Amino acid sequence: MKIEIRTEPFNPWREIHGHQEQLQKDGQFGALASFIGSMRDFNEGEQVTEMQLEHYPGMTEKHLKEICDEANKKWDLIEILVLHRVGEINIGDPIVLVCVWSAHRAAAFDACRFIMEDLKSKAPFWKQEILKNGKRWVEKNTPG
Repeated sequence: MKIEIRTEPFNPWREIHGHQEQLQKDGQFGALASFIGSMRDFNEGEQVTEMQLEHYPGMTEKHLKEICDEANKKWDLIEILVLHRVGEINIGDPIVLVCVWSAHRAAAFDACRFIMEDLKSKAPFWKQEILKNGKRWVEKNTPG
């Protein structure tokens, strides 16, 4: 299991490829489900130009690990990768990457969605959107 909070942009495809190469478990997994969340230029009817994403160091990583541990208990998983950006996020930047490897697709799909939905609704991240005419804190997440 790999969980990282990053301040710098990342290439999700390179991360998936690199992590899978390190697994050295060829033949053990038959499925990889992934989710990539990127910064969009609108929210709640307004144009967004960038976002500041904050977290509580230590607490956030602990929460993400607990989510992944719970997914491991619910499904037969081989590996989990979670990367999340913090700091200044620009339009189009990947913000979050969740990958789940398992022997079968159902477990991979279900666990990936479970991790992502919990992360969006409960993990200690705070978003401040920069708008054309000011700033605002995001009070709720978009529906899954």
